[in-house]
Amino acid sequence: MIHPFSSRRSFMGLGLAASAALLAACSEKKLVFNAIDISGGEMGRDFAINDHNGQARRLADFAGRVVVVFFGYTQCPDVCPTTLTELVEVKRLLGKDGARLQPLFITVDPQRDTPEMLKAYMANFDPGFLALCPTPEQLADVAASFKVYYKKVGDEKGASYTMDHSAGSYVFDPKGRVRLFVRYGLGAQALAADIAQLLG
Repeated sequence: MIHPFSSRRSFMGLGLAASAALLAACSEKKLVFNAIDISGGEMGRDFAINDHNGQARRLADFAGRVVVVFFGYTQCPDVCPTTLTELVEVKRLLGKDGARLQPLFITVDPQRDTPEMLKAYMANFDPGFLALCPTPEQLADVAASFKVYYKKVGDEKGASYTMDHSAGSYVFDPKGRVRLFVRYGLGAQALAADIAQLLG
């Protein structure tokens, strides 16, 4: 025969365990970011695009690192070099954790941005930064995945056109989950603080 109090004690034990779990969940520190928190988004799933060295790259290749994805092109006069220069400073501000930062620059101008050109362009900023060289079809797919806008402006049939494109960046945590949308001009210190939290 089961003693009536033993059943009651079991329920009380379960209740205490549930309460403890609830309190632990409530007491977990919610991360507060300078950039826009987009945790739970579905950006960038399953792309495989060659980098400037000819190696196919996926987000999963960078497990354990924070990945910053930015769309641009080598002839961009302002937004692209400014963003990449800012990422160089972010890496410096992170100190030893800077080795766990992986920027990925996806060209929106595959017609002119050859792998050789992209490799030389990245070397102007940091040789560890990678540029991805999509085909026009891959670019359309990955841009749609990130909801990124890009369009030729000017002489579309010639070589003197420019590219309009979205200026924000996307930050993925070390588990490969998209976490942040970074507006252009946020600043290196603010972004470094956000990335330090993700790495922590």
